[in-house]
Amino acid sequence: MVEVEDVLRRLRRYPDVEAVNLYAVDAADRLMLDVAADSLAAAGDHRVAVIDDGYGALTLGAIAAHDLRGVRVHQDLLTGELALANNARIVGLSDRYSTRELGEALLSDVRVVLWRLPRALSGLAETAEAIARFALPEVEVFAGGRDKYLTPAMNEVLAESFGSVRASRGRQKSRILLAAEPKPVGEPRFPVRNRLDEQDLEVVAHGAAFSGPRLDIGTRFLLDHLRRMKPDARDAIDLGCGTGILAVALAKARPGIRVTATDQSAAAIASTRATVAANSVADRVTVLRDDAMSSAPDNSADLVLCNPPFHIGAAVHTGSAIKMFQQTGRVLRPGGELWTVYNTHLNYRSVMERMVGKTDVMGRNRKFTVTRSVCGLREAEQ
Repeated sequence: MVEVEDVLRRLRRYPDVEAVNLYAVDAADRLMLDVAADSLAAAGDHRVAVIDDGYGALTLGAIAAHDLRGVRVHQDLLTGELALANNARIVGLSDRYSTRELGEALLSDVRVVLWRLPRALSGLAETAEAIARFALPEVEVFAGGRDKYLTPAMNEVLAESFGSVRASRGRQKSRILLAAEPKPVGEPRFPVRNRLDEQDLEVVAHGAAFSGPRLDIGTRFLLDHLRRMKPDARDAIDLGCGTGILAVALAKARPGIRVTATDQSAAAIASTRATVAANSVADRVTVLRDDAMSSAPDNSADLVLCNPPFHIGAAVHTGSAIKMFQQTGRVLRPGGELWTVYNTHLNYRSVMERMVGKTDVMGRNRKFTVTRSVCGLREAEQ
């Protein structure tokens, strides 16, 4: 049998951003594996589900510790899914698990769920409801995270779907919420819908999608500049599409344009597909789950719109945004434009200058900056 510590020591974050202050396994992962050990041993094969495992520590740790087979895994982020696959190959456990969408295929007949808690309460609610709906009545849920990201509201949300919710003893600034006794659930509450009258647009959002069904203020500011974006663009990309608001707004404003909406979040992709359908632009908007446009061909787009993240998981880190700008420089055709909105204090302008091309500030308010970068154009050429 594979040694658990040997497995955990060999884990990498790749293809996600790797840095000295970013880790593939943490104290919360180890605490969850320890607290759930007896339940995992009793569950046996094909009765364990893992949700939002960062980079494979929970999945591969549980498999190695208890010689499990048929573990079912759902990860919202594609980078986590790819990292798990890479790590499983490295430690020789690729045949012990399968990836599933959040729903019946993931949770049917499951007795134990290991779950890294999301920060969004709406994402927590949707997943808790799915577990209560599809898992066995005797299911035990071990939902863990770092203390600084856990809130009392999480207990309340879990209590909507489970009759028993209690917290474990903490260890190394980590804690687990233990949920059992699933309650009967009615009609699914997600996805939710919202009409944005000002944009003449309907938004559909799953729980884990950024900003839910609302129009976040950064995206609103970028939309104010829609008419100024490369007028002759034929192929556009909404990079990090969230619920698809930018992609749909662009498609509705320009009937001749083809738009690809891409995000690495499964919840975002499901939300965008539903938003695209609700606004009758599915014939011109392609929705694709991808890691920072890595599958897009070189020189294939005239326009990229981006409201980049400034978090990697729970850590404040600009690595994901920089990765997006790097890929944009590759994907844009010469003379193509990147339009970006970002928190002004992040000062991404010099990065975009280097990775894409000449970057000008097109708008600024108290919180956000909107820039236009022209691919291949450099300051010296002006």
